[in-house]
Amino acid sequence: QLQLVESGGDLVQPGGSLRLSCVASGFSFHTYSIGWFRQAPGKEREGVSCISSSDSSTYYADSVKGRFTISRDNAKNTVYLQMASLEPEDTAVYYCAALRMTIIQTMCIRKLGNYWGRGTQVTVSA
Repeated sequence: QLQLVESGGDLVQPGGSLRLSCVASGFSFHTYSIGWFRQAPGKEREGVSCISSSDSSTYYADSVKGRFTISRDNAKNTVYLQMASLEPEDTAVYYCAALRMTIIQTMCIRKLGNYWGRGTQVTVSA
């Protein structure tokens, strides 16, 4: 069964760190680019970071550049999002998605995905 399952969301204080994981099953993970997206209440879904299938090149939204790091471990069918210096504005449900496409900037900006997970909640609050 095809699945993307996110985990690692939590309540964290401003300035804190979290690592999100996205575990995939049921498809050829190493042939898919993977993206992290987020959606805050009352806001549109936003592409946060994407990583390609071909050379693990990465793309980051300006709002997270320098604070978030995306990586993938194809042996574990897992993509990680390491988040540091978290701000209240980072509060959202974070989703991962898989896309059979290597142009990751397009994937992130247009919020494209063939398959989507159900999300994990990240709350940044004192």
